[in-house]
Amino acid sequence: MSGDLVIQLGQDALMIVLLVSAPMLGLGLVVGLMVSVFQATTSIQEQTLAFIPKIIAVFVAILIFGPWMLSIMVEYCRNIFINLPAYIG
Repeated sequence: MSGDLVIQLGQDALMIVLLVSAPMLGLGLVVGLMVSVFQATTSIQEQTLAFIPKIIAVFVAILIFGPWMLSIMVEYCRNIFINLPAYIG
């Protein structure tokens, strides 16, 4: 196993992590911004008000994008296992 192969596998793994986490992080960011605007306009400075909607948004993102995220991860793992003999040899 060469150093170039290890670097390529690491890069692929990081890209998969970014791709899979993007929907949850993006939806959490949008909800966080909306709650921040709401807090600024109403002068409500309650910390839990920002926390609970973000958690709900992340759970909704997991429900909506879960099958897609799982298929991406399964395909990546399948690709690694199929090419494992080539990586070792």
